[in-house]
Amino acid sequence: MTKGTPSMGKKSGKKNHIRCRRCGKPAYHIRKKKCASCGYGASPRARKYAWNKKTH
Repeated sequence: MTKGTPSMGKKSGKKNHIRCRRCGKPAYHIRKKKCASCGYGASPRARKYAWNKKTH
């Protein structure tokens, strides 16, 4: 196999984030086994912060 530009096209299917089972957002990291949005995989409680609340 050659190096360089031709082999770069074969990298299309490799992604680290997939859709989360709990929140549905594409923020679940496969290698870390943790969702960046809701914290699924790291904590039984949903990840939330006071600064993350929207003010309507």
